[in-house]
Amino acid sequence: MKKLLTILSVITCLFIVGCGDDAKISSDSPGDTATAYFDALYNQKDLQKASKMATPNLTRIMKSYGTAKQFSRNLINMQYDEVVIEVDMSNMSLREQYGDKAKINLIFTGSLNGGKIDEMRSVKMLRKKGKWYVDKIVADPYAR
Repeated sequence: MKKLLTILSVITCLFIVGCGDDAKISSDSPGDTATAYFDALYNQKDLQKASKMATPNLTRIMKSYGTAKQFSRNLINMQYDEVVIEVDMSNMSLREQYGDKAKINLIFTGSLNGGKIDEMRSVKMLRKKGKWYVDKIVADPYAR
């Protein structure tokens, strides 16, 4: 009887553990990496953390600016006090996610000095050894 009870309790424990919350963010997608990269730059203001999600060439450029604020103001040409970053899913191609390159469109909704700012940027991503990295931030075609 004890043996049967032990087996049933082990099976019940495995079932409970197996039914855990699967809503965790997967870092396997290029969109998640791009969102985390810009979150590190704008919300956490951590250039070092953002540079871990960038290719070596982009990391070198980032570090030449010294701070996340200088990099985002001068190279990306966007400034925020607070920002929410979303992946634009309207133009996603499944083929891009399975290749080693992807182009991700991000929507930025934030505020600066009390005013609301909405922006959109495209980011070119590269996958190396199964991990996605930000390779290039595409310049805004409508900027001066």
